[in-house]
Amino acid sequence: MISDPAPHIAGRAQRTAPVTKASGATPPARRSLLRAALTGTAVLGAGLAVGAAPAAAAPTDATARKRPTDADEALRELAAGNRRWRTLHEQHPHESAAVRQTLATGQHPFALVLGCIDSRVPPELVFDQGLGDLMTVRSAGQVLDEAVLGSLAYGVLELGIPLLMVLGHQSCGAVRATVEADESGAHLPDHIQYLADQISPAIDRGVEGEARIDATIDANVRLVRARLAAEPDLAAKVDSGALAIVGARYELTTQRVHRIG
Repeated sequence: MISDPAPHIAGRAQRTAPVTKASGATPPARRSLLRAALTGTAVLGAGLAVGAAPAAAAPTDATARKRPTDADEALRELAAGNRRWRTLHEQHPHESAAVRQTLATGQHPFALVLGCIDSRVPPELVFDQGLGDLMTVRSAGQVLDEAVLGSLAYGVLELGIPLLMVLGHQSCGAVRATVEADESGAHLPDHIQYLADQISPAIDRGVEGEARIDATIDANVRLVRARLAAEPDLAAKVDSGALAIVGARYELTTQRVHRIG
């Protein structure tokens, strides 16, 4: 299970192929405004809260809910949630009216998940988590681009999320398309070819057929994780112990999530 081993803290020794970043820094004033807007701490206009009870009326248990504060605790919480999911004991937590009201003034997700767009692998369900628990970014094959990198960096740098998980999955269509195009020499439609170009360095040429596709799914998770670990801002958080970057895989047949080293 994902909670069995201690989280692997991706360090500078693992850094390969950093993704090119957009130039220029965000001015402090704009940075503060962005932080306020995206965390939901900006003042809400009275007209947007029609029918809502005053914030003071929220039950205390909604504001005092215990949240993981480091990567170890976050991994244990995800493991427990995945266990509930695969044994059909889902709790669908943190969906009440009180929780929704509390979240209107801010968010404090405990884990950041970079997953695939596949409709069968929604992280909030796979890990049985609720509103405000996870920040999720999804792209086909977990492919990185500037929008994905910026979203991940925001979760780590601005919200202080201690765990970043790269979540691949069994029978990934983006990986299959990449492997099959590589073998046939076919050119995919332009935007899909972009995905294949990003995934193709992970193709495992040591095996054939379905085994190659399956092995490439794991290799792609490792590649994406290594690229993230090479990003200077994320690497600094890893080196300080404030962030763990881990790889994992979801099995469609068993609904189990397990770590990929």
